[in-house]
Amino acid sequence: MPAIHRSAAAAVLAAGTLFAVTACGPDGPSGGDAAATPPSGGTTASASASAAGGGSGVIGGITLPSGLPTGLLEGLPKSWDDLTKWKFEDWDNWASKHVFNNPIVKDFWNPDKMGDSKPADPAPPTAKPADDAGVTDPEPSVVKAVTVPRPYTKQPSGKVFFSAEGGRGNCSATVIQDPANPGRSNLVWTAGHCVHPGKGGNYFKDLVFVPAYNNSGASSGGRKAPLSELAPLGTWWAKDVVTSPQWLVEGGGTGDAANQYDFAIMRVSNQTDTGKSLEETVGGAVPVWFDAPREKLAVSAIGYPLYKPFDGQELYKCEGGKPTRLSFDAKRPSMLTIGCDMTQGSSGGGWFAPMPDGKLALVSNTSIGTQDHTSLSGPYLETVAKQALDWISKKKK
Repeated sequence: MPAIHRSAAAAVLAAGTLFAVTACGPDGPSGGDAAATPPSGGTTASASASAAGGGSGVIGGITLPSGLPTGLLEGLPKSWDDLTKWKFEDWDNWASKHVFNNPIVKDFWNPDKMGDSKPADPAPPTAKPADDAGVTDPEPSVVKAVTVPRPYTKQPSGKVFFSAEGGRGNCSATVIQDPANPGRSNLVWTAGHCVHPGKGGNYFKDLVFVPAYNNSGASSGGRKAPLSELAPLGTWWAKDVVTSPQWLVEGGGTGDAANQYDFAIMRVSNQTDTGKSLEETVGGAVPVWFDAPREKLAVSAIGYPLYKPFDGQELYKCEGGKPTRLSFDAKRPSMLTIGCDMTQGSSGGGWFAPMPDGKLALVSNTSIGTQDHTSLSGPYLETVAKQALDWISKKKK
């Protein structure tokens, strides 16, 4: 979860640059290193010329970071504004150039590897909201996270695990409804930085979703537990993944304008095929509410925070109420911000709000937070996010 910059000291809480860690035993983090406090830590140019030369440039209205591989630039719209006009075919063309390859490795994920995974090491902040960067409200009051009552099987949350250069990482995620497959969804919503490090990188490997992680509490308090207790509903491997083009092109280890599009959607399948979809296995899925009215939202955020005082084994919730706004780029939707003291590990976790009919819907996901853990921010989900869901929902399996 990268950092917001309301204060001078802000940290990256992302799944970006990972580092090797020592396994904490078959139960996952047990109060040792994994639970420790993190260290503090233009001219128009052609796509090929910009990439080959390692310099930055502008294609249409898109400012390109330096050092991008040529392939990443193929299929980009002339400007980010044009992205809102993309059809299914445009998304399909883009995705075909950025193929996600995640072969299932039977029995790869075990309690040791899950316990060995960490959120990213915090990185120094580089961006601050400028006076002309759009509307940024004062930071809200901090809200203390409370534990979600067990069993976790009563709600559609879980953890995402993945391998990346330098180690293994984890995030939080949510089972969402699939518009093309009502009642039989295999879709999971998380943060973009939980599936891809951003500019110049590749999709993470061994991506799996574990619904109702540690549902019984078997690994709580530093206890050891078998995989059957940590993953009572199975391990669900990612088959297809989509994130925003903005995140792929601009994303990185610090909170900035790229985080205003920091979301991702995965289609998953059960490692042990039972014939049931993820939604049927979990017992439900939530709809995604796009263009939700900010002024009428009452938001709660859910996730598995890992760093102290948390240990990544319990599901927590912050009742954040009406969100404020955070913006790094006025041309992009301002992020939603709520007071919350959850730490790294909560990245990708769902933000929920009641719709007019009273049913809960997903309205955002945890993306960035302050270093002193006083607030969290997530992307406002509008046209680009809706198109991404439409593409992965309709994509042939």
